[in-house]
Amino acid sequence: MKVAFTSSNGICVDCHFGSSEAFFVWEVDTHKARCLGHRMVVDAEGQEDRIVARANLLSDCAIVCTAQIGGPAAAKLAARHIHPVKTAVAMPVAEFVKRLQGVLRGHPAPWLRKAMGLAPLSPAFSPDQPE
Repeated sequence: MKVAFTSSNGICVDCHFGSSEAFFVWEVDTHKARCLGHRMVVDAEGQEDRIVARANLLSDCAIVCTAQIGGPAAAKLAARHIHPVKTAVAMPVAEFVKRLQGVLRGHPAPWLRKAMGLAPLSPAFSPDQPE
């Protein structure tokens, strides 16, 4: 799955979604991760158009990891099936990737299973039983 990060340098998640000048996009799966590069933001006129332009730029991403994001922007991403994740403090991209991979190897939430292309779990599924 593709994950976008708001970062000033590609190393640390340290930018607000609405003011980030670029998004660094990674391909992440349970055991591998690689940076695919960055996407420069070209802002449109008006606040509403800016959010839509950023969401469109990330339309192939399942997750956007950002230092801060406003409610309206988060809602617009969620409506496009892009899950916004806010970090409490500046966090290294590599640390977020490592944590995400741990979740992917375990029992990811239903929305994350869907983003990974996995079938939903049956209602009788228990984490103690094999899938």
